[in-house]
Amino acid sequence: MPQSKPLKERIIEHIAANGPMSIGRYMAWCLLDPKQGYYPTRDPLGVDGDFITAPEISQMFGEVLGLWLIGAWRSMGSPKKIQLVEYGPGRGVMMADILRAAMLDKDFISALNVTLIEPSAALEAKQGENLASTSVPINWADRLEDVPKGPTLIIGNEYLDCLPIRQFVMIDRFKGVGGFHERFVDIPASKTWKLCYSYAKKPISAPDIKLLPQDLADFKDDDILEVSLGLAQIVDSINARFNDAPGAALFIDYGHEQTEYGDTFQAIHKHTKVYPLDDPGEADLTARVDFSYLKQMAKAAGLSVYGPCPQGTFLSRLGIEVRAVALSKAVPKSKEKIARQLLRLTDSEQMGELFKAITLQSNNLPVPLGFKA
Repeated sequence: MPQSKPLKERIIEHIAANGPMSIGRYMAWCLLDPKQGYYPTRDPLGVDGDFITAPEISQMFGEVLGLWLIGAWRSMGSPKKIQLVEYGPGRGVMMADILRAAMLDKDFISALNVTLIEPSAALEAKQGENLASTSVPINWADRLEDVPKGPTLIIGNEYLDCLPIRQFVMIDRFKGVGGFHERFVDIPASKTWKLCYSYAKKPISAPDIKLLPQDLADFKDDDILEVSLGLAQIVDSINARFNDAPGAALFIDYGHEQTEYGDTFQAIHKHTKVYPLDDPGEADLTARVDFSYLKQMAKAAGLSVYGPCPQGTFLSRLGIEVRAVALSKAVPKSKEKIARQLLRLTDSEQMGELFKAITLQSNNLPVPLGFKA
């Protein structure tokens, strides 16, 4: 059989035939193409991969989140059946740590039905291996709507940052928000086999203006505003589910508390930033999460919102330092390693401030663990 054309070549041909491509559509092609996309074709995690996430740094991260989930379940009245859904579960390491900690409450464990939402066949196989010994039912689904109905707990670590975004460039600030033009992925006029950025000749439409965050700060020419339509889709799915039965969703990700201007669209390959348009499908593409925008949409949908809270503060409130002491006593030779892991997860100069936790939940539930000072 003839070999498929490289993804970059396919994207260039598509743009040549159809015109410039939005940043969001480019991300979808690069990350999710079934045969050549980044996620469906590889395991990107770990020292030998492209990046390391908090659960891969230390078991303590997933363990204290397990305690958070027990608390959320109890706040719902400890239903006899609860759906636990994880978005972007990586290798299944965090879920394995969560379930180990959840053994502290036998009733919680027996109530669980776990569903992993995962687009990568390679990672799904790893998840199956890492969760093979658990007594809890493990299932896979393409989307939240495919999960059995009922009371639900949702968790996602470093998932929101990979959702497709659109970028808008301020061309004429004197026109107000009507001065924004969309930024695209394009090909140079010289028709060389490479990709570049361009922006629309016409300002954004009235429907697009309605998508912009409500709390925009003063802008100047050339400012770039990022809007994640994927966040709106996640909120809609969660809200529809929580309208049928009680639920709580916890997301932890990197981003800013207030809407900011700037180009945060980035590519990571082998733990190093690379140019996002160079090698489609070969690098992880992300953008910082606008937690203010997420909060705005969730509240408009009628959900209760808590946070965002800095990751370091959140984990401390869940007792991660206490867990670190216990682990150090159990394995004295690992004391220094555990201290380094704790520092990386909670220190303001490392992951403690940049990463934040936020909860979206049903209105009739109490303040979740970790969000009360």
